[in-house]
Amino acid sequence: MGAARAGAPRSDLAARIDRVLDAALAREPEVMVSVSADELFQDPGAVAAAVTATLDRAGAGLTAQWRVTEVFRRSGLGRELVDSLVSPDPAARASAAQLCGAIRLSEAVLWIGDLLGDPNIQVREAAIRALGRLGGRRAVDTMMAAVDRVPMYRLAISLSQAASDIEIETLIRQPKSERAAVATVLACGLRRDSLRVPPLLGIAHDRRWPKRVRLAACLALGMIGDGSVADGLGKLATGEPDVAVKAAAARAQRRLQRVARRQRS
Repeated sequence: MGAARAGAPRSDLAARIDRVLDAALAREPEVMVSVSADELFQDPGAVAAAVTATLDRAGAGLTAQWRVTEVFRRSGLGRELVDSLVSPDPAARASAAQLCGAIRLSEAVLWIGDLLGDPNIQVREAAIRALGRLGGRRAVDTMMAAVDRVPMYRLAISLSQAASDIEIETLIRQPKSERAAVATVLACGLRRDSLRVPPLLGIAHDRRWPKRVRLAACLALGMIGDGSVADGLGKLATGEPDVAVKAAAARAQRRLQRVARRQRS
């Protein structure tokens, strides 16, 4: 493997992991990672970045993800990392959560969910990030169960990464709480989810929705940048009686106008 590859891991440990995972993707038989969890904890960020880079190179297929995850399970590291999620050392818990997320260890979802209430802020941050990387219905359900314990910005980011289109659609139609609805709407904006533009515009106009959800819908529409809603936002910006929603619609409309000017130039 050439050292000049863009985005190559910097540490020797991460470089070793990178080579092993490349071999796994090349279908070399019985590839294993010959390190311990404690060794991974010496540089968890670089190792997680190496795993993520490998999966990015391999594309979106589940087969490649399975091959990468299976290397760690076969090496015994899967069990070590899951066990470390309940370590008395907060640094070990945070590192284990980060690595479980990067490696996509689905069996760790339940334990990582418990860490969303950890007394250590670094552990909580690592846990919500890990659920975003893990993705899938269980990760989404775990995040939604902890909707009142996770900062909104972090919840929306992780939800945007973890949820499928079907899950996002369900969460918009049947939110469990106002806060859950806000997080889901913001996640649509972060995903630049053009499929959700019509329902988001409907939410922004519908006064039966709580104000916070309507404000989030205006923000999300601005983030998505779909010019087809310009007229709808314009009507809201001029005719909405709620001052805050009116201002949010106007901001979103101005953002759409900036996007349109950039596209024309």
